[in-house]
Amino acid sequence: MQKHIYIHNGKFTFEEGGSIDGLQVAYHTSPRPYTQDMKVIWICHALTADSDAEDWWPDLVGPGKFFDTDKYFIVCGNMIGSCYGSSGPSSIDPATGKPYYFTFPRVTVRDIVNGLDEVRRHIGIDHIDLLVGASIGGFQALEWSVMCPDVIRNAVYIATLSRVRPWLTAFEESQRMALEADPTFRACESLEGGKKGLECARTIALLSYRCEDGYDRKQWEESEDVMFPDRACSYQRYQGRKFSARFDAYSYYYLSYSVDSDNVGRGRGGEAAALARIKAKSTVISIDTDLIFPPCEIVKMAAMIPGADYHEITSHYGHDGFLLENDQLVAVMGPVLESI
Repeated sequence: MQKHIYIHNGKFTFEEGGSIDGLQVAYHTSPRPYTQDMKVIWICHALTADSDAEDWWPDLVGPGKFFDTDKYFIVCGNMIGSCYGSSGPSSIDPATGKPYYFTFPRVTVRDIVNGLDEVRRHIGIDHIDLLVGASIGGFQALEWSVMCPDVIRNAVYIATLSRVRPWLTAFEESQRMALEADPTFRACESLEGGKKGLECARTIALLSYRCEDGYDRKQWEESEDVMFPDRACSYQRYQGRKFSARFDAYSYYYLSYSVDSDNVGRGRGGEAAALARIKAKSTVISIDTDLIFPPCEIVKMAAMIPGADYHEITSHYGHDGFLLENDQLVAVMGPVLESI
């Protein structure tokens, strides 16, 4: 996929308040230029991924694959607030020549979707044949389907909800507390600030993304005589270091608040009234071991979306199953893709 940068002309105003000049949104597309006769598939990425869906969903996206970049015009836009090319707290504030840090406006899911919709109009796309989003990508896909019901023709919402639950907000707050406990975080002396806090925050997040079954399968000690188990400990520390090497604490902090902002019913008469606006032929998928988006909640949401089809897949790996259970996802999404 090819990377592009969209630059907003003038001030971009955020839902909570505040604005910036020259907002940037990074996005990737299929390598061929877009023409009106192409079928458009738009993928919304999860929290710390980027707009190169071919990179983080390699078994599904690419030439000749399920989401065939040679056959379809595939688009994926990077979230505002991320550090992968879109404007966020680690971007340079032209007024100071330094990163925005905490002067950047807080970002909501609705802000992210407004940015994506600007990219859509910039490309010249008048409708999206299939919109796909998992996790916070699902937040975006649901918000977009409500915001622009005549634009989205088919949608697949995976392991997601239309309003954040207190359980997930608590996880996000614990991660922010980990960041704030690192004294370098609030110092704002460089984008290396908060790295140790970020490592800790990532390990908290990982516990919410996985489940007990997955850890038992992968992190069990081989010896029957072990006194202080280390395998799971080493895994957590490794994942923390790996993440802090590719992400910055300030972007992560801001994106955690965008998670908390998920609420399609805000200002629209409530969740049910908002979801009733959706005109897309909708498919909703849950994962049986998902701790943060449990099937019992997703099935309730699906019932509020007109005509939605509901499916539950199985996984040993909790919420992260949306990245791993490709055969099951293809089995559900295949008929949807064939119909566009």
